[in-house]
Amino acid sequence: MRIFCLLFLAFFGLVSAESNYRENLSDYGFFKGLLKDQIPVDGVMPYALNSPLFSDYASKLRFIKLPEGQSVNYNPDSVLQFPVGTAIVKTFYYPIDERNPKKGRRLMETRVLLHESKGWVALPYIWNKEQTEAVLEVAGGSDEVAWIDGSGKKQSFVYQVPNMNQCKGCHERSGEMTPIGPSVRQLNDGHQLQKWETAGLLKGLPKDHIPALVNYSDASASLDDRVKAYLDINCAHCHNATGPARSSGLYLDWNSKDRTAYGFLKPPVAAGRGSGNLSYDIVPGKPDQSILPYRMASRDPGVMMPELGRQLTHHEGVELVRNWISSLPH
Repeated sequence: MRIFCLLFLAFFGLVSAESNYRENLSDYGFFKGLLKDQIPVDGVMPYALNSPLFSDYASKLRFIKLPEGQSVNYNPDSVLQFPVGTAIVKTFYYPIDERNPKKGRRLMETRVLLHESKGWVALPYIWNKEQTEAVLEVAGGSDEVAWIDGSGKKQSFVYQVPNMNQCKGCHERSGEMTPIGPSVRQLNDGHQLQKWETAGLLKGLPKDHIPALVNYSDASASLDDRVKAYLDINCAHCHNATGPARSSGLYLDWNSKDRTAYGFLKPPVAAGRGSGNLSYDIVPGKPDQSILPYRMASRDPGVMMPELGRQLTHHEGVELVRNWISSLPH
């Protein structure tokens, strides 16, 4: 299996001489005790994002390991620029019953992002049925998953693990792969950045004026701030001036000041089936006439946005954006 994986990587130009990709997740030594418990060893830092990317209602566990003795410099504008040798680990799982965490969870995959001298590489590890190990599958995979949601309703669908090329499709900036989530604005929850600083992982943290995104699920936050956070993490990794969707002219960065680039009365660059015969990305006060929520709600592969990383409609996200558009003066 290991030889096959390395041959696959080499064929697609995704492996270098320095590469040391492990066949099993356990081989990295990120965790202690039972692998499924996801308890990090010393030197592996768990973290959380203020507004996480929607991934078919999966929950996620996040960890980061910097090379010993190294740190990352404070950067308020983009994803933190981690040193070569950094590993970012993200495990996707579903609770058996969202109403009762004691019933356990089903781990689906763990993605390991490794920063090599030639750039980042994403490695998908798929968990076995016994939940004892996750094995490298560079071609991705699929498996049915079922769970009980917070309302007591049974949910099920075929979960898809992306292959390595698909991972790059979302993580690309100016032709190079980069992480999406761990930025100052996502980590600034009042204690995480300070914890990183104390642990020697982060340098140059100022005392104030640190950007922060709200949790888009927090109904107590302003509608504008919630939508800004939602679009930034779910859309702006592609829809920015250097991302895969840069040719669209629709840039949904959290700090965008250009209303047209943000979609206000902006016609699509390439009108077609994806536009739903609608004229503008965002029509203030009129969500039914806006392309943005139309594409968010769709599950048609030729229409849906994002194109990758989801199969299900994020109903709460669609409602959030529709409510925001309805609230806009027109």
